[in-house]
Amino acid sequence: MNTTGNTEMMEIKKKMTVKEFLIRYNAILILAALIIISAILSPVFLSTQNIFNLLRQNTPIMLIAMGMLLVVLTGGIDLSVGSIAAVAGMMISVSIVSWNWTTGFGIFMGVALTLIVGLALGAVNGAFIAFLRMPAFIVTLAMMTIGRGIAYLVTNGQPIRWPEGTGAQALLDFGSKGVGVVPWPVILGVAVLVVFWLLSKYTVFGRLVIATGSNQDAVTLAGINAKKYKFAVYAISGLMCALAGIVMTCRSGTGTPISGEGYELDAIAACVIGGASLSGGRGSVGGTIIGVLILALITNIMNLLSVPAYPQQIVKGIIILASVFVQSVSTKNQD
Repeated sequence: MNTTGNTEMMEIKKKMTVKEFLIRYNAILILAALIIISAILSPVFLSTQNIFNLLRQNTPIMLIAMGMLLVVLTGGIDLSVGSIAAVAGMMISVSIVSWNWTTGFGIFMGVALTLIVGLALGAVNGAFIAFLRMPAFIVTLAMMTIGRGIAYLVTNGQPIRWPEGTGAQALLDFGSKGVGVVPWPVILGVAVLVVFWLLSKYTVFGRLVIATGSNQDAVTLAGINAKKYKFAVYAISGLMCALAGIVMTCRSGTGTPISGEGYELDAIAACVIGGASLSGGRGSVGGTIIGVLILALITNIMNLLSVPAYPQQIVKGIIILASVFVQSVSTKNQD
């Protein structure tokens, strides 16, 4: 009798294990399926050139998604990321063209000031949200409008093209060249991913960010200033947006006020597809990477097949809805 009962329990556990596997690793399974389908539909997909072009093109959104992940882990949201990236692109372009910084030190100062501007804009978001307790949606929506307005104001709505043969060539080379077949932006992206992975896994800051999203009241009762961590994640998000804006502009050699439009939705979608909870407390760097790659593959294969841009948005929306549905099922099972 006991043997039969144990056998039934083992079968139930085995079934639950398979179900949990499908739910837990749904993003990986979707990514694997997309790779297989893409390889079948287009013989060009697996070429080295296409793979590294795909990674180069999506490095900016990967950088923005890392900052967004920290924000989402605290239960917040940042709608201003695309606009801050556009401001950064304008800032680095103005520093090169208008200020005519042609020396290596001048270019370094232009990059540094651009990063500081992004950090400052993110810090403004964080101050209003963490210390004044204003809704993140409203604050970052306002910053999205303000940032885009700044980008248009600085340039009068016109793109800024970088001159050739100046100190800016080093940045242009960064955007177009690399080590062997690996582009420099991809190398930078991998380095940033490693830093964020270590930050989230092995630092007190990373653990407290997750704890703040899970239960901010408990963190506060433990004597920890949760507001400080909420402020910090928005500042980091702004910094990552500025870095992404620099990478985007280096690749094209042109600063445009419309750059980064829609990136806030892609970054949020990447986090959600990768398993992050918009209510906070759950998410990972690895999952967010997979989310970015899924969105990138959808766009890439449709471009290779000459599919118009509008159907791409429909497919992205369906995948986001499916991911949220799987999350809700997973949460109910855990309860």
